[in-house]
Formats: sequence, structure tokens, C-alpha cells
Amino acid sequence: MDNPSKEQILASSSGWVATTLNFLPGLGAGYLYQRRWIPYFATGGAATAWFVLGAILNGDTEPTKSQQLIGIGGLFLISITTMIEAKIAHKKATLAVEEQLQAKTQKKKTGLFR
Repeated sequence: MDNPSKEQILASSSGWVATTLNFLPGLGAGYLYQRRWIPYFATGGAATAWFVLGAILNGDTEPTKSQQLIGIGGLFLISITTMIEAKIAHKKATLAVEEQLQAKTQKKKTGLFR
């Protein structure tokens, strides 16, 4: 039995579950579901960098309402971006697996009496 490829693993996951998990926590949990480690750590790094940048720019003062909205908006932008990217990656992987399956079935049908 062959080990499944990355495309097969990604295509076997549910696209809507991955997008929902990327949106609700906002920290790339959908990437863990899809077993995509590099995008997960990149999302975690982006969220951490966003928090650190906000802390550095704010200093020791209390953040205003507009600064809080900018912070939340940045996290919302990160979650929307990861949500869209996870859906696109799932769709590409599904199409690639379907093409591989069609290529295998076409090879098997070539015969003298088929």
C-alpha cells in the first residue's frame, strides 16, 4: 500500500472545516487540520509579529479605541487571508487528485477488447 501524497491528504480533508478553523480562532488552526505545517507556523509568526508591533508602537500607554480596532482588524485580516488560502489550496489539491485518478483509469482501459 502506498503512502498518501500531500495532495491526497489535503484533498481528503474538508475544505469548509479548514476555512472555519482558520477564521474562528484566527491563528491557523485549519492548517493543523490540513496537516500543513509551514503555513501554520507562518500564520503564528504573523500574528505574533502583529502583537509585538502593536506593543512596541503603543509603548507604556493605554491603547485607545481606534488602536484597539486596528489591532483587531489586523488579526481579522490575517484570519480572512488564511481562510481564503486554505480554500484555494484545498481546491487545487482536489483537482490534482482527480486528474491523477482519471489518468490511472484511462491507462487501465487501454486494451485490445476494451
